[in-house]
Amino acid sequence: MKVSVVGAAGYTGGELLRLVHAHPKLELVQALSRRHAGRPVAEVHPNLHHLALTFRAPQELEPVDTAFLALPSGASAEVEAGVGERAETIVDLSPDFRGGGLSADGTAYRTGLPELFADELVGATRISVPGCMATAAILALAPVQRAGLVAGDVVVDARAGSSGSGAEPGPASHHAERGNAFRVYKPAGHRHETEIAALAGVRARMTVTAVPTVRGAQVLCHVTPPQPVTRREVLQVLQRAYRDHPFVRIVARGRGVHRMPDPQFLGGTNFVDIGCAVDEDGGRIVLVAALDNLVKGAAGGGVQSLNVACGMPEDAGLEFPGLHPA
Repeated sequence: MKVSVVGAAGYTGGELLRLVHAHPKLELVQALSRRHAGRPVAEVHPNLHHLALTFRAPQELEPVDTAFLALPSGASAEVEAGVGERAETIVDLSPDFRGGGLSADGTAYRTGLPELFADELVGATRISVPGCMATAAILALAPVQRAGLVAGDVVVDARAGSSGSGAEPGPASHHAERGNAFRVYKPAGHRHETEIAALAGVRARMTVTAVPTVRGAQVLCHVTPPQPVTRREVLQVLQRAYRDHPFVRIVARGRGVHRMPDPQFLGGTNFVDIGCAVDEDGGRIVLVAALDNLVKGAAGGGVQSLNVACGMPEDAGLEFPGLHPA
């Protein structure tokens, strides 16, 4: 299957190039970038020095089976019609088509979250991947909501690494400002709240803090159940929900240093780790989920969704297990 990546110079674009190149069923045809057209890919992504590939301008997109769009908000919507004329399938990583948006030809975009929407993805030709922090929160919250363990609003406390801000530098991403800061940059009204509500079925109140790391996202979801519960009951709900899903791992260790999901061990992987704690009186559930924002939260989630859509093994090209120490 021939694949091109539009917006290949960004961090998510680089991860798509890495994953598609290593995929047993995909052939990487083009890396497209308006700003870097004509330059070797390795100048921007030094980890891909082994790829003899040069960036091409977006208007040079050749006919392919699938095009990934790794573009900023608003940019995918501008180019989607033209890309659709040259690609049978489009996988969009931006916010532009989330929530069931329509492509230029009227085709509905399907949600690229196979753990919850695999049936809808089968045969899909338009796929939109949720945001990284939204993905972590949705996968943590959906099973407990479906089990009737959520009463009222949920508080989602999220922490994000700097790569989530993209490759283009700005005042807030300057190292002198970001390096040692724990900056609360969205204390209320984050746009992921609507995604979480639509896909997990809960009303979320979300706060996001920028933390001094490059990769990774972690969310702590504070849930009030309608009646007291135990940690064992919550773990059983999570384990039943994801027992057949290769990329969700339920962390239930009672001992050791790393008892809760930590994104430092998920760099480069397509896993999301989920753990939980419950107050002694059973009146509050704390769900903790972690992932690599550039992989499971973006590029890997897109490749995983394409695998499902095209009838390939769900884990094809996504088997990397992570590193320790990281």
